[in-house]
Order: sequence, then structure tokens, then C-alpha cells
Amino acid sequence: MAALICGSLAFDTIMTFPGRFAEQILPEQVHILNVSFLVPTLRREFGGCAGNIAYTLSALGGEPLVVAALGSDGDDYLARLASWGASTEFVRRDPDSYTAQAIIITDTDNNQITAFHPGAMQSAHLTAVPARSDVRVAIVAPDGRDAMLQHAAQLAAARIPFIFDPGQGLPMFDGRELSNFIEQATWVAVNDYEARMLCDRTGRSLEALSRSHLQGVIVTLGADGCELWQQGERTHIPGAKASAVVDPTGCGDAFRAALLYGIERDWPLARAVELGNRLGALKIACRGGQNHTIAGAALGL
Repeated sequence: MAALICGSLAFDTIMTFPGRFAEQILPEQVHILNVSFLVPTLRREFGGCAGNIAYTLSALGGEPLVVAALGSDGDDYLARLASWGASTEFVRRDPDSYTAQAIIITDTDNNQITAFHPGAMQSAHLTAVPARSDVRVAIVAPDGRDAMLQHAAQLAAARIPFIFDPGQGLPMFDGRELSNFIEQATWVAVNDYEARMLCDRTGRSLEALSRSHLQGVIVTLGADGCELWQQGERTHIPGAKASAVVDPTGCGDAFRAALLYGIERDWPLARAVELGNRLGALKIACRGGQNHTIAGAALGL
């Protein structure tokens, strides 16, 4: 059975500035800001929420079916997806755009300056949710605004249960739109900051959301693990200890791959969350969102 993953595919260009931004920016001159940083290290990673989720789900032995968009520079990403055995049938190519790209500069204090170009992601809505009988579960992850709205509606119309994962896309939507997402979804997955914003914009508490039709509201807490809300009851599931803290990029996506993997196999949701915590700890010890390796025995699979 396949898990449908609606979300972004992107390239992450990550540079390190061996100094402090604060020492290069004069507060009294920010109105005429003009700065340049020498960045001796640079790496380019495959990223985007859909790509990261698909990578981990494939490594777990799942069957990811990606619905996303790439630009004219996306050949390498298509080949990468195919190398996992993931279908690229529903990955749209936009010849007039670049693939979405995040350009990130990090200083020695771990402060970051990021520029994000959405590129082909803005056309992701032109690919509809496929009518396939083998799709057991889906996720609507951060993507173009129209794509998130349309794919959620299409999944609901097709009666395919899905996780609503607004992520960094949450600020794009008002309370009415977020409430509509929730009504269509079967599960909601957010981090603690997003949870507060979601509750503020919808006017509903996590407890109230969990007493609705939702089968679970999952709130990730980083190293502290996760809160699982079901029918008004909160369960804290402790985090797993990481061997090293190297790069948090993609930890949430690895966690969501575990949710899809467990849900597809009819696990209790708490068991899927526990696996997600272990995968997050595994991922944070590696750079990038798609470079960690998974040993089934170590994860208790």
C-alpha cells in the first residue's frame, strides 16, 4: 500500500560564516543596511518536506507516492527519488521555473539569515491527488498555498485519511482556513510553537481539537519528546537521546514519516509517535534532511 505525500521538493544551499552577524551589522545603520559575508564553507542538500518525508519512509520500507513540483533544474532530484524506488509519476516539472530553494547563512552563534525562493512549488496545485485504490494514508505538508488548500479538499473528497502538517506554511492561513483543514483531516501534527499559533487562530484548545472527529493531535517538543492528544486526554511520550546534535534540519519530517509508517500498519498512534521520536534523534546526528541511515534492529522494527 502507498502513502501519498503532498508537499515541497527543494534544494537547500547552506553556508557558514565563521564570525558573528552582530559584529557586522551596526544597529544605528540598519536603515541603509549593506553587508557582505565571506562564507568559506558551502554545501547543497536535497530538501523540502515531501522529499525528506519520502526519504525516511522509503528507508523504513514504506512506499512513498510524492505529489510535488520541480523546476527545470530538477533532474538530479528526480533521479534521487527514483533511486529509493519512489514513484515520480506525480512529480510535476515546470520548465519555466527553478526548483524551490532555501539559501541559508549560519554564523558561529547559530543565528541564521535565510532567503527562500518558492519557484516551481507555486505550480504544485496543478497536479491533483491521484485516484488510486492502493493509497492507505496521506499527508498534506508545507507546500504552495493553493496546493495545500486543493490537495486537502481533494483528499477529503476521496475519503483518504490524511495528516494535516502545516509547518512553516501555517502563517499563510487564517483561522477559518485552518479550521477547514482540521475538519477535513484525520490527524494534526505540529510543533509546540505551531500548536500555539494554531490554537490562537482557530480559537480552540488542543484538548478541544482532540475531542472532535480527529483521531489524534500530535505536538512535537524537540528533545523533550511529544504530546499526544486523543479524546481530550494528553499523553507525554518522552524523547529519545541523540548520539550527537549536529543539524535539526528535517527532524520533523523524519518524525512524520514514522507517523505514516505506523498508521499504514494500524499501529496504536502512541507506538508510531515513539518511533518518530527515535527517528528524530537519529536524524539530528546527521547533516541535511536525507543523509541518515536506519537500522531496523536499532529502532525496534
